[in-house]
Amino acid sequence: MRIVVLAGGIGGARFLRGLKAAAPGDEITVIGNTGDDIHLFGLKVCPDLDTVMYTLGGGIHEEQGWGRAAETWSVKEELKAYGVGPDWFGLGDRDFATHIVRTQMLAAGYPLSAVTEALCARWQPGVRLIPMSDDRVETHVLIEDAEGRRAVHFQEYWVRLHAEVQAQAILPVGAEDAKPAPGVLEAIAEADVVLFPPSNPVVSIGTILAVPGVRQALAEADAPVVGLSPIVGGAPVRGMADKVLAAVGVESTADAVARHYGPGLLDGWLVDTADAAAVAAVEEAGIVCRAVPLMMTDVDATAAMARAALALAEEVRG
Repeated sequence: MRIVVLAGGIGGARFLRGLKAAAPGDEITVIGNTGDDIHLFGLKVCPDLDTVMYTLGGGIHEEQGWGRAAETWSVKEELKAYGVGPDWFGLGDRDFATHIVRTQMLAAGYPLSAVTEALCARWQPGVRLIPMSDDRVETHVLIEDAEGRRAVHFQEYWVRLHAEVQAQAILPVGAEDAKPAPGVLEAIAEADVVLFPPSNPVVSIGTILAVPGVRQALAEADAPVVGLSPIVGGAPVRGMADKVLAAVGVESTADAVARHYGPGLLDGWLVDTADAAAVAAVEEAGIVCRAVPLMMTDVDATAAMARAALALAEEVRG
């Protein structure tokens, strides 16, 4: 079976680990969010792509969910000694190597999709990882604080400001002029099932959907599209998704996120058993919904979630 997954960073990567365990013989293509990408110290950093690559390739810092295992921080400390910033975004020594290789290859004229394939040749993640676009797209957040009303890069909003300032708007800068990377639309068209993991629906999956052609391809695909709620019991499972959901006028509830995606995009939706009361509202919106445990406590629990999503896809396929 050909499975396509739209994925952000930590949540998407951990879901993919469970999906691989649940469907070991299937062909999995991951369309990764690049809206979190940022240029630091002259280097192109792709946090979500790298988190998927490291997690599935066995190199992730398990407790953090991002960055490399057994990391050291000598370069960061030396940069700080020189007074070079930003000091709020941590790049470890091992991680720096990935960004150096990526930046060199991009400078040599290779597109991001080819660079990602080359990096994955080392890590062997067991999936085909494709960036959503080879074009530059960066998510910015409109805020108002002591410095006035301004737009900041999503990483600054998330990491430096800890999403403590109210987000007034989410802006996927460059998305409207971007094109899907080679293989993205083809993978969707040829898929047997498409999954939205419990990634951030606004700045992860939402940014992928903002690339022209992607949403339409999903809406027109023969494959059922099934999502898993990132909201459990009225709160994000991890991170601060409620802050960016509020910025686009969406409540932090399992059924509100399903309606945000809409029946034109979703065929099926899984909510946690804690939100079983939301099933009726989702189905009234025209989306088949089931309640199952959705906490990714370990690989076995996550694999069970993935199997439930695949089973729901078969159910809506009829």
